[in-house]
Amino acid sequence: MAVQETPEERAEQDRLILDAVDRFLERDVKPVAHDLEARDEYPREIVERMKELGLFGATIGEQYGGLGLSASTYAKIVERVSAVWMSVSGIFNSHLIMAQTVERAGTEEQKRRWLPRFASGELRGGIALTEPDAGTDLQGIRTRAVAEGNGYRVNGTKTWISNSVEGHILAVLVKTDPAAEPRHRGMSLMLIEKGAGVQVSRKLEKLGYKGIDSGELVFEDCFVPADNLVGGDEGRGLQQILGGLELGRINVAARGVGIARACLEDSVRYAQLRKTFGKPIAEHQAIQFKLADMATQCEAARLLVEQAAAAYDSGERCDMEAGMAKLFATEAAIHNSLEAMRLHGAYGYSKEFNIERYYRDAPLLAIGEGTNELQRIIIARQLVARNPA
Repeated sequence: MAVQETPEERAEQDRLILDAVDRFLERDVKPVAHDLEARDEYPREIVERMKELGLFGATIGEQYGGLGLSASTYAKIVERVSAVWMSVSGIFNSHLIMAQTVERAGTEEQKRRWLPRFASGELRGGIALTEPDAGTDLQGIRTRAVAEGNGYRVNGTKTWISNSVEGHILAVLVKTDPAAEPRHRGMSLMLIEKGAGVQVSRKLEKLGYKGIDSGELVFEDCFVPADNLVGGDEGRGLQQILGGLELGRINVAARGVGIARACLEDSVRYAQLRKTFGKPIAEHQAIQFKLADMATQCEAARLLVEQAAAAYDSGERCDMEAGMAKLFATEAAIHNSLEAMRLHGAYGYSKEFNIERYYRDAPLLAIGEGTNELQRIIIARQLVARNPA
């Protein structure tokens, strides 16, 4: 019979994991992040170190070889990573959304087959949802899976897919019944390993978020065994992936906190060193106002992320909480990155320093895992549904 950990033991275990992450970031990421980002180079040595730390199994249950971390602890990891180099968090975020979807919605056979290999990092991947003509409106996808024998033939194109170039497997949203009404009943989720019928047509160049691979995939008569249909039933794909996106939005919100914090810390340090008119700029009221607003944005964002993660951990529906955290924290990252650049002046605009990287990375957060405009719609709808007149 398994021995249950006490809350104190769990807290100590989480503390040890966070300490290990801090050491990893200080030793293996911080010294190389600037140069790898500048070259848009995939950080293979960092990935190997993350495999050793177990980060590819961070939220996967211990019975399947993962660390079994709560969303609350996972969010703290993401914040720490993003404050050093945000791209690294993306390498395991999409991967863990895929894994969480299998763990929540897959059959027991699928969990035993896939999750241990996901947790070890042997198989790494992500989610393939977006298409050239379908992003926020996922019901508009056109990638088609047609039943054939003991499986399906998949044809279509997916774009802006993280981990598609360097990864091995993807959870792909497809149409199994294009005529279904409502449309979501014709959508299914399939695990597709890269191989015959799957071509990476190009790696997409980006303003920021460099180092992690974002690619475009073409599926051409790709045969997928029926056993790879998540949950074993057609027509449930949209609901399955939306559940996984709750964790993804908490991740993106935590990234926002990380960038907002990095901008604040760099600005506080610089404001005490840089002098104008005979005194450090930290003593000028105009700069103090900026620092105060940046700190307040950062702390408010962190509290919203903590609230969303706690709701997720409790098993409650948390799309409103995750949406609030994602909306506010990502806007805080954008705000703080711009204020940090203004505060640093020409040094903030220079590629020698990290400020311009924060400024390039932050806008992606307002787009990825559902635009901030969509988050406002989700929040408002849930607010009304939870508070009927």
